[in-house]
Amino acid sequence: MESVIGRRGALRLGGAGCVAWLLGGGEARAVEAAAAPSAARALVVVWLAGGPSQRDTFDPDPSTPSRATAAAGVRVASGFEALAHEMRDVALVRSLVSREADHERGTTLGKTGYAPGSAVVHPALGAIACHALDNGAPTPIPHHVALAPGRWPPRGGMLGAHLDAFSVTDARVPVPDLTPRVSAERLARRAEDAAAIDAGLPPARRAAVLRQAELSAQARAMMSAPEVRAFDVGEEPAAVRARYGEGHFGSACLTARRLVERGVRAVEVTLDGWDAHVACREAHRSLVALLDPALAALLRDLRERDLLRSTLVLCMGEFGRTPVINRAGGRDHWTRGFSALVAGGSVRGGVVVGATDPTGEADVREPLAVADLHATVLTAMGIDPAHRETAPSGRPVAYCEGSPIRALLR
Repeated sequence: MESVIGRRGALRLGGAGCVAWLLGGGEARAVEAAAAPSAARALVVVWLAGGPSQRDTFDPDPSTPSRATAAAGVRVASGFEALAHEMRDVALVRSLVSREADHERGTTLGKTGYAPGSAVVHPALGAIACHALDNGAPTPIPHHVALAPGRWPPRGGMLGAHLDAFSVTDARVPVPDLTPRVSAERLARRAEDAAAIDAGLPPARRAAVLRQAELSAQARAMMSAPEVRAFDVGEEPAAVRARYGEGHFGSACLTARRLVERGVRAVEVTLDGWDAHVACREAHRSLVALLDPALAALLRDLRERDLLRSTLVLCMGEFGRTPVINRAGGRDHWTRGFSALVAGGSVRGGVVVGATDPTGEADVREPLAVADLHATVLTAMGIDPAHRETAPSGRPVAYCEGSPIRALLR
């Protein structure tokens, strides 16, 4: 029997992330106040997995070579030649602090704004955006997408597994299971046969089976939806693909832009490999060579398509790396002053918040919690970070317990 998307195949299409789209945010609720007309309506998170060195990215040591940018007085590490031209639209936070020096715990904090440890499983930023802003109607393609998500993809947490991101392992190749292996007529007959079987089931089983049938029908709709072509970067001109970089990360950033153009609410793109305890500068140099063109092209394309005003771009990792090089030429985990990049929407470009001591011996100036960064992103999207949802335990839990960084917002 051929393998096509049916009642079980719909659930294999993308795991819980597929369910997120298939349910169409049906359980989503808007926050009490309507989002301001100027609020961003989409979010792109560029996740630097492993913990990037702030010194080798967005907070260079003044005593080492660095790159001047289009934003007056703002410098970034050498290697960010393309991004330097986009810095008028970019804000940098250089004084993030955290207690989470473990990768999994730091990732949880970075993606949700909450440290792990309570009975509540907190949702990722993208899941909150979908929950708070989507109107509940089914959509042709998923509204929460993770590209090359790695070990800890963004989840819906207490808001429900239907808000888990739809995961795509490699943006350079077609999404699997979207092309039927039989004709449309035969696929329709199979759906009719399945419906006839389902109608004869006992009432106790019918509700769950009918829900599966609904998911299957919507999965078949995705297969024929023109919006699904957003995942095919091969449609882009060769010059555009080259500008992003034709590796998996460049293709993922290009896919993120294509998804946002088609109304996708939240996309997370991962660039892994930053955990450089040995030969950090060499490792970061190769990663910056991937990050710089792709991130700059994403910002430029969003701006030129008049989408940057309605899209938030957040670039960060779970923590930073020690200012001092260790004996192996690497940098170890560092939570006392690391960086994040924010752009788009109502974020003020060309701004730098906070400062660090190049040696790491002095305290950071204007220390900020990761939760404050999350509160800033949510505020810029017209979402009240203090809005409370009821956890499965019955306890009300805020989207975020941080305070918006007002210096970043217009």
